[in-house]
Amino acid sequence: EDLLLTLANMKTDGNILPIPSLSVERKNLAGCEIAVVTVQPSDAPPIQYKGRIWVRTGPRRGIASAQDERILNEKRRYRDLPFDLHPIQHAKLEDLNRRLFEEDYLPSAFAADILEKNDRSYEQRLATCRMIQGVDQPIPTVTGCLVLGKLTRDLIPCAYIQFLRIDGTTLSDPIKDAEDVDGPLGQIISRLDQKLEAHIQTAVDLTSGPVEIRKPDYPLAALHQLARNAIMHRTYESTNAPVRITWFNDRIEIQNPGGPFGQVTKENFGRPGVVDYRNPHLAEAMKVLGYVQRFGVGIQLAQESLRRNGNPPAEFTVEDTFVHVEIKKTA
Repeated sequence: EDLLLTLANMKTDGNILPIPSLSVERKNLAGCEIAVVTVQPSDAPPIQYKGRIWVRTGPRRGIASAQDERILNEKRRYRDLPFDLHPIQHAKLEDLNRRLFEEDYLPSAFAADILEKNDRSYEQRLATCRMIQGVDQPIPTVTGCLVLGKLTRDLIPCAYIQFLRIDGTTLSDPIKDAEDVDGPLGQIISRLDQKLEAHIQTAVDLTSGPVEIRKPDYPLAALHQLARNAIMHRTYESTNAPVRITWFNDRIEIQNPGGPFGQVTKENFGRPGVVDYRNPHLAEAMKVLGYVQRFGVGIQLAQESLRRNGNPPAEFTVEDTFVHVEIKKTA
């Protein structure tokens, strides 16, 4: 059982990017139990392992050269790609922030010894990271626009978070704070983290013991997990709706466009080990930038943080076109 779990965790530990299609089974061969790992070919090569791209040609195995990466990028074009790799036809290479890519994203995406070789052009590196369609067709992809876009909402109108702080318990009550949080992915998450932290209130207990006890009304770690899950798993296709975070006096509600995807259904939503990715390459970018440590555990981490803080469990409403989560304030 430990071996099967270790092998299965290879899919979600974040070392292999983008996330592989991998299954682990127990089989019996001539009376001997064995673990069988089946890995499907990727629709979006090249694949990185710990920041390096490996290739095998006959008996040779080694780090991919610039030519190897070009061939792998070419293979990607003929597949049925997920939406986050579709090119945004009206976008241009100049719409991507080169400084953000070269100073922030690349050093996190690739090992230092790979970057030191510096034998790839800007366009080649963008293509390898799936930010553009290809070197000879440098059209930014959905992932490229979301992660590096200078004016992201001009390219993808729904790519923002609508934040409301309501002074009451209904939408008709006065608004204390309102902001549309937009920009490239890192800026959205950073600004949202600041917004969430600013509105958390911490109670101080001076009477229960010799040391004061501080208890926030919401654990910040849980809000981080649930908000980033909404960004990662929402649909960016055929909608202009943002992720909505509405903070009332007694609860927080988060709603993101897009219902269950792939093997995730209304019935098994939130069950440990049941996970699928509508936007696998956006998920990869969030892992590269450090906003996700491993995949498939966000809801469990959030629920555990809520439990430790004394909050009730988060409640999910899962529909075909959206997912809604309600987090209640601690007593």
